[in-house]
Amino acid sequence: MTRRTSRGLVAAAAVTVATATAALLPSAGASAAAPAQARVFMVNPVQSSGDQSLADHKDAASDVPASAYATVALRNLDASGALSGRWVAVRSETGNPAKAADAASFDRHDDEFEQVMAYFWVNEAQEYLQGLGFGSELRGANDRVQPVRLNQWGADNSFFTDKKAEIRFGKGGVDDAEDAEVIVHEYGHAVHNAQVPGFGSSPEAGAIGEAFGDYLAVEVGANAVTKYGWPMKADLACVGDWDSTGYSAAPHCLRRIDGTKTYADREGEVHADGEIWSRALFDIRNRLGARTADRIIVNAQFGFAADTSFQDAALTTVATAQKMYGTQAATAVRDAFRARAIPGV
Repeated sequence: MTRRTSRGLVAAAAVTVATATAALLPSAGASAAAPAQARVFMVNPVQSSGDQSLADHKDAASDVPASAYATVALRNLDASGALSGRWVAVRSETGNPAKAADAASFDRHDDEFEQVMAYFWVNEAQEYLQGLGFGSELRGANDRVQPVRLNQWGADNSFFTDKKAEIRFGKGGVDDAEDAEVIVHEYGHAVHNAQVPGFGSSPEAGAIGEAFGDYLAVEVGANAVTKYGWPMKADLACVGDWDSTGYSAAPHCLRRIDGTKTYADREGEVHADGEIWSRALFDIRNRLGARTADRIIVNAQFGFAADTSFQDAALTTVATAQKMYGTQAATAVRDAFRARAIPGV
């Protein structure tokens, strides 16, 4: 069991991964028809509009301008007619289960809108990893059906639980699945756990998990902005601009990945300490470019221990950069971790 705090989202404690229940698995066979169309937020309304005054009033559609939405294709659906496919299967416990054929008709007032957001953005995240070569040139990183459940507890709380390898999104304030960066953050935990079962079983490993979730959220959102030609009118390094409107001052951020913390600033709280690691990842990205950096960052995680320390994870990432791209890349990665004063790097 986990909770939301003003610091952000908490992953469930590590336990042995169980196979997702058959009820959440997609139907056999893929649809040959044209992809269903859906209405989603362009990452989130604050990021796409730049309007820091946006606020939630119990899911009122009028809270968000029509310009914050985009019409997109729902790729990789199966033939069931539900929001179920190759990379994600969505189950909702609020409202009616959304049908793929109706996915373009919903707005944030509808519970089905969150289901559509969850499907689109989890699929988008896995497609991003596939585009980096994971699942083809490199080992797959959670390249399997990801079960997603909406409003499991009826509370403002979202988390990944490895009891069923399931992501659960809650409600309250801005409902969590209305913000793509919250969705992808939780998917980051699923990726880590697929790479290293039980990952996050020490405080520093837990912080690395939170950091990677934040970093992946920013990367997948930024990639979508470029791919679809969407506007970005808020700071790239800010995570969860829309979700955090109810508990952070403007400019709203759940957390940032460009902070100044170093290893000496550890507090023993995984979200706070994760800002040390996420800044290192962001610096690697800015030195090597998103594609090269992300191939190194994700590939290195296969070599982490479930209870890894910052030092061991940093050294593994440097070694991965050396193996994949040579000394210049390894030096850039080492410099990023040294700038965070991680010992022994």
